[in-house]
Amino acid sequence: MVEKSAAAVQSAPSRPPVKTGKMESVTERINRIYESIARRAYELFEQEGRVDGNDVRHWLEAEQEFLFPVSLDLEENAGDIVVRAGVPGFNAGELEVNVEPRRVIITGKRESKKETKEGESQFSESGSEEIMRTLDLPCDVDAGKVSATLKEGVLSIFLPKAEPKAPAVSDTKAA
Repeated sequence: MVEKSAAAVQSAPSRPPVKTGKMESVTERINRIYESIARRAYELFEQEGRVDGNDVRHWLEAEQEFLFPVSLDLEENAGDIVVRAGVPGFNAGELEVNVEPRRVIITGKRESKKETKEGESQFSESGSEEIMRTLDLPCDVDAGKVSATLKEGVLSIFLPKAEPKAPAVSDTKAA
């Protein structure tokens, strides 16, 4: 079954881009984050003397080092689904929303750089925070009509439900 998708990209400052059909780059990003977390979890395992039984704790600790937590709220009514995600400190240009018929993937990355100068010494500090959250939807949505807004650290994604597909009708004659 071939799924059709459409792109709905909005570039207003308070509207994060909503994209569909760009899953290769999202998949690559997910793999990169997963591999980074796995490497860090293994480092934690080695630091504690390679003692078995702490793999989940190591994974969760490593995940916290790489990913900023994102809380989600999903509301469904007859015509649409609204997803609200807490992304404080992120602006619309740092976020991306990817939509498939039954899935939403929210990704974002922000980088900070702080430089201070005291006398002849200069201090520079940089860092980054990344988010990635995948949400499976309870029904198909019309990916071409999705919109998103960002206000006061809350990303709101409006997902119109797709029209139900009519069952295939076949001509059958009674024998």
